[in-house]
Amino acid sequence: MPDLRRQIFESGKTVSRKAASRESSRPTSRTNSTQNSRHSSRNTSRHPTDDDEDAGNLSDETAWSLGSLDELTDNPDQDNGDWAQELGDRIQEILDRKRSSVQGREETYAAFCRLAKFHYIEEEIRGRVNDLVAAFCKSIKFESSVRESTLALRALEFLAITAFDNTIFENAEPLLSRTIRDSTSNIIKAAAIHCLGTCSLFGGAGEDGIMDQMTFFLDIVASDGQSIDAPDDAGSVTAALQEWGFMATEIEDLESESEDAIQIFMDQLNSSEASVQVAAGENIALLYEKSYTPEEDDEAEDEEDEEDSEDETAETNGPKLVKRYEPYHNTHELQQQLQSLATVHSKRISKRDKKSLHSNFASILTTVENPRRGPMYNTAIDQDTNRHYGSKFTVKVGREGVMNIDRWWKWIRLNALRRMLQGGFAVHYFQGNRAVLDSLPVIMRMQTPSDRSGAKKSARSRNTRHFAMHESDEE
Repeated sequence: MPDLRRQIFESGKTVSRKAASRESSRPTSRTNSTQNSRHSSRNTSRHPTDDDEDAGNLSDETAWSLGSLDELTDNPDQDNGDWAQELGDRIQEILDRKRSSVQGREETYAAFCRLAKFHYIEEEIRGRVNDLVAAFCKSIKFESSVRESTLALRALEFLAITAFDNTIFENAEPLLSRTIRDSTSNIIKAAAIHCLGTCSLFGGAGEDGIMDQMTFFLDIVASDGQSIDAPDDAGSVTAALQEWGFMATEIEDLESESEDAIQIFMDQLNSSEASVQVAAGENIALLYEKSYTPEEDDEAEDEEDEEDSEDETAETNGPKLVKRYEPYHNTHELQQQLQSLATVHSKRISKRDKKSLHSNFASILTTVENPRRGPMYNTAIDQDTNRHYGSKFTVKVGREGVMNIDRWWKWIRLNALRRMLQGGFAVHYFQGNRAVLDSLPVIMRMQTPSDRSGAKKSARSRNTRHFAMHESDEE
């Protein structure tokens, strides 16, 4: 199974479900003096180690099965009928800051994140959003510990994606931008970048506000992190690339931004970090994809488009796509660079990173060559026709849901929601989280054993029954 799937579905380390469910109650002794010290001796382009991430609680990754989000349905709180009461208690503790300690706030924020992850808590937080934003912002501002600040940033993300409140961005943006620029911790900077992206998209920034943040993040990428005093920090640059791409999926027309952005992303393809290279490559593929839009009813087909009509029909299961503009002035040069990454064999690159680069950039190159083609998990070349071909992949959600990932905007959004919601993705989707439903297309119902044993039902009728009735406006 190629690494294009592994990027979203596998963390690289094995953690049992029981251990994952205990994440929110980790001993705070893991927050050591190194975390609280000023990161003046940064190891450039170094990712945080597993211990760094655990200490900062930036991730609660588990070993997810490849090509499936089945693990996302496993809710450690599902048998806890008192979760709403526990959430109410934790909210009271969060708001009663005068009686709290750093260690106590860390544990309270961890519990809030766990509950907000595995339950759709919109009703429980209704009417308390502004107070919670203020409490989280205090912990972010004071940076009493790296763990407290990163947990507060995560909690603010959960709030933004759950509350459906358009005041969150205006209340949190000044502090988040200042934290990204001025924090003494690169871990906090990266977490704040992700948080700002989430608050922009789900907290009421609007298109102008989103564009402003995209410019901010592009500056971080173009300067290799120096614009926020995090020179060559791979975590910050990767976060900025990922959030830029996530926000770009919401902007309909990026023609005027495409040329400069692709040039900046091409520069990052030379990074020594695979995560930076892949995130930059995905943004390039997205920009090429956006240079084609569905044909309007009153548009006449020209002969060139007719030549590709048969191939296009095979590659897309939607409306005819028409090229609107040239996304980059030297596509040939870009293709050469992507081809080099798709076949890189340097001994300085780890086997795992090399495999990731090969599979990801084969798919990215396929889209740049023909933007009508979306992500493919298995790309190859027909030796007779010299054409790229591959299979679009589907993502299994829960026991019966399946989502087709045939466009880069879907892939990037799914990847971003996976990072935010992790083990709670299926809960939020099937319980009707509006932010999640608006972000992704409808999940279809898969064929089940009972379906196969039934009377003569066609595969098409089985596979087109909707598991959820909501459908994205972009579908």
